[in-house]
Amino acid sequence: MRSREPWRLPAGQSRAVPFLQAAVLFAALCIFARSAALVLAAFLAAPVPAAQTLLHLGQQAVESRAAEPSAESAAEAASALSPAQEAAAPVQTGVEQYFVALQPDEARPADAGAVTEQQFGQGSGEKYIPCGAGSIKNNTRQTAADIAAEAAQPLPFAIEKDSAAPQVLIMHTHATEDYRLSAGLWFTPGDGARSTDRSINMCAVGRVMADTLNAAGICTLHDETLNDYPSYTGSYANSRAVVQQYLAQYPSIKVVLDVHRDAIERENGTRCAPVCSIDGRQAAQVMIICGCDNGTSVQLPAWRQNLRFAAAWERSMEAKYPGLTRPVLFSYRFYNQDLTTGSLLIEIGGHGNNLNEALYAGYLAAQGLVETLLG
Repeated sequence: MRSREPWRLPAGQSRAVPFLQAAVLFAALCIFARSAALVLAAFLAAPVPAAQTLLHLGQQAVESRAAEPSAESAAEAASALSPAQEAAAPVQTGVEQYFVALQPDEARPADAGAVTEQQFGQGSGEKYIPCGAGSIKNNTRQTAADIAAEAAQPLPFAIEKDSAAPQVLIMHTHATEDYRLSAGLWFTPGDGARSTDRSINMCAVGRVMADTLNAAGICTLHDETLNDYPSYTGSYANSRAVVQQYLAQYPSIKVVLDVHRDAIERENGTRCAPVCSIDGRQAAQVMIICGCDNGTSVQLPAWRQNLRFAAAWERSMEAKYPGLTRPVLFSYRFYNQDLTTGSLLIEIGGHGNNLNEALYAGYLAAQGLVETLLG
């Protein structure tokens, strides 16, 4: 029987050449096809030992590439939000540019004061008069029917949109009132919730409101006088003089808003923050205060006109942002509301709210005012 001779390379050919040829062919096929059929073709095209080695290495490479997602798909997966996350994400409005960095819980002192949150409803009973989706709390001797009839009347003034002449004045009798700067529900002991820093006190909220109105074509002035500093006593006399100066210089002004914040505190010293959720973000609740003439100590001959304005603004805010408002407080309060037929005081949250909640509430209240004034 004829013996079988072993397989030999052609004369003059190095053993490395077939191996390199197979490697090149296999690499090209795996890069462009990555299929089992092409891997088999590489196997057939090369000597068996080399092909087996390359086949094993190629399979490892293909498996590795299949297991690793591309950078693009990884980025997409990282940025993708679930439906629940999308629903919970706050709506971006532009007010975010005013927000400040709040103190983390790591900065909380051992003896920090406590803060609790509460969303106040519209109330019910004989003291409360419906006002659209909102309400008016009547703390006067005026009848509910009289208040409801007055609240249904149109505004006593007309705003000139896109006019260069000022239409609205925003000011602060208690400008040094401020808010907590902690992200958590605590405040620093001894904090009087007052500051002369205009970037964190009522001036910061008034700035957001004025910018919002101006952006909507309602020419608005913002006065940042600290009427309650250095003395709290006499602050309303100080702010009255300021408003009178503006009215003398700009007789086109129809609306004067005195922007404050409330101070709700429990008997044990815990501060209460009035809050609501609007478009996925927590905001401070707001409350309009409208004065009434009592015939003696409180002289407000134009209280009915101011009440029309208060009712219209309440309706707009609560319709646009359900839960934003507490009931309008209609009471025997003066607050310099005799100076125009559009003079109101508004409380933006309280000293239990953090500053960003108040800034957001100021923005929302101003958006509601735009609809009130421009229809």
